[in-house]
Amino acid sequence: MKLVIQGKNIDITDAIRDYVNQKIEKSVSHYQTMITEVDVNLSVARNPRITSKQIAEVTIYVNGSVVRAEESSENLYASLDLVADKVARKLRKYKEKRHDKNHSSVKTIEALADQPIVTDLLQDRAPELPSQVVRTKYFAMPPMTVQEALEQLELIDHDFYMFLNSETGEINVVYERNHGGYGLIQPRKANGNAKNGRTAHSVEGEVSQV
Repeated sequence: MKLVIQGKNIDITDAIRDYVNQKIEKSVSHYQTMITEVDVNLSVARNPRITSKQIAEVTIYVNGSVVRAEESSENLYASLDLVADKVARKLRKYKEKRHDKNHSSVKTIEALADQPIVTDLLQDRAPELPSQVVRTKYFAMPPMTVQEALEQLELIDHDFYMFLNSETGEINVVYERNHGGYGLIQPRKANGNAKNGRTAHSVEGEVSQV
């Protein structure tokens, strides 16, 4: 298992490095056969308006999926304690869901066997980014169901997750709603009566404007 430790606005001392190794290795000790790499990013927010300035972010690459957790406090070691506990919970949940899937009567690969896979998302169009974009990320986007996308959303500790819907072949986004539950954003079908705009469909079935 590869462990990478990086710092922003902070010097990674031997004491900090030893503590990271101790906490992270303990958190992932039962899952090392599934993990290929663990990235730890430590930073200090230089903003007097932010009370919690010491930030610990952990990203784990496990079996083609990503498990991510982030915690912050006024003390870096406390942040590491918090994020290590969160990582352990997420990995345990991931393993339990993986175990349940392996014992399911219908395997994902069988369910998606007849679904077309879109290999060229740009369709010969050159990507154009606005001038204010300062960072670009590329990542694999295998087809998945909405339920599988929701499971990924829980693992990465973000409030949204973009994915390729295996049922429609379109790019969708699932997100956490402010008032509870999850929402699903889909591209609007082109027709003569449609107005410009986007709609967000909640996973439970109701529709709200975004």
